[in-house]
Amino acid sequence: MVSASNDGTEIHPEIHTVIRLLIADDQALVRGALGALLDLEHDLSVIGLASDGAEAVRLAGELQPDVCLMDIQMPGMDGVEATRRIREASRETRVLVVTTFARPGYLRAALDAGAGGFIVKDTPAEQLAEAVRRVHSGLRVLDPVLAADSLFDGANPLSDRERQVLRLAADGRSAAAIASEVFLSAGTVRNHLSAAIGKTGASNRAQAVRIALDKGWI
Repeated sequence: MVSASNDGTEIHPEIHTVIRLLIADDQALVRGALGALLDLEHDLSVIGLASDGAEAVRLAGELQPDVCLMDIQMPGMDGVEATRRIREASRETRVLVVTTFARPGYLRAALDAGAGGFIVKDTPAEQLAEAVRRVHSGLRVLDPVLAADSLFDGANPLSDRERQVLRLAADGRSAAAIASEVFLSAGTVRNHLSAAIGKTGASNRAQAVRIALDKGWI
């Protein structure tokens, strides 16, 4: 709507773009808190909440949000895979990872999947809102400490299959049990585990799992 002043000059009211948000986090309290916090901003509007990666992908397809705030570790489909699927389905939806797990491996994986930013959950409210705006505008936002750490830690050395068997080994499963899960022979699984142990610089399977988890490689 355009109005006019007393002298007949047209007045164009300032137009604010409202950024539509989807929040994906497996903790209901966190989802609610983030939603309430960001809804206080005049230019941000939360239009959907997802409890896991699969729901985030589904809602992103239905709602077409401008920005999705994505957790990393969620049941079923994790945040990295959900980010990849959302970005493949809609290049218009940006993803900002907001997580407790500040690990260089997760940062690299999230960026490789197409995330536009990666910050931790204890980021102050005003910085979180500004991060959303920057990601929406096409800029990249990274936690500075984590970004520096990722430069020194290097890329994830594990193959997809090595990550898979190491993830299952973290539950204490035997090579035979892992083999039946991933449809490989027990010998092949042992070879993958051995390769993972060597790449992580560990002395045994348990230590390899611990190192990989600490670095966010699995």
